[in-house]
Amino acid sequence: MFSKISRYRKLPDVVTTDVKGRSLESKSLRLLPEVSGTFLHTVEEVDRLDHLAYKYYKQPRKWWRICDANPEFMSPRALLGKEPIVTYRFDLTWDDEAGSPPWANLRSQLIEKVGVLEVKIVEDVQLVQDVQTIDDKQVTVYVENYRRSVTVTHNQMNVSPKDLADVIAAVGFETAQPVQIGRLGKHIIIPANVVG
Repeated sequence: MFSKISRYRKLPDVVTTDVKGRSLESKSLRLLPEVSGTFLHTVEEVDRLDHLAYKYYKQPRKWWRICDANPEFMSPRALLGKEPIVTYRFDLTWDDEAGSPPWANLRSQLIEKVGVLEVKIVEDVQLVQDVQTIDDKQVTVYVENYRRSVTVTHNQMNVSPKDLADVIAAVGFETAQPVQIGRLGKHIIIPANVVG
């Protein structure tokens, strides 16, 4: 019933009785194995678990070994950053001469979009040294430098980053290319290829 490389093949059979008195056969619960001899792989946008399994084990059906070694992720898609819930950061610019940025309006407009789960607004002010010449003298002046951004967690099946950028622009902000915050560029564990 199970192939030679199946992770369920060596599990003991269990027989249970259902509410109608029928005997049902199944396999025992499979506990996660201890992982040793690991290698770290940097997640790229094009990664797929079956491709990684082929790359490291020469067997695409051993993708589950990679999942076993990374139990903090609830699904194989989450392991590679391809789950439907994603987070994007939009760096914002605002014309300070137009007054204070309309943060409340931005937040309410984003939250109204179907699929938006969370909005975080960040506004940092840093004092930056600027050397200027005044009356033939070099003077150090401290200038306020604003860094503004909004981070939006949303279901990408309902709303796209372009949709969110359009809302941000409609409120009056200018935004740079959004940056996805997630698994890309981060490491996952690739366990040693243990036979069995």
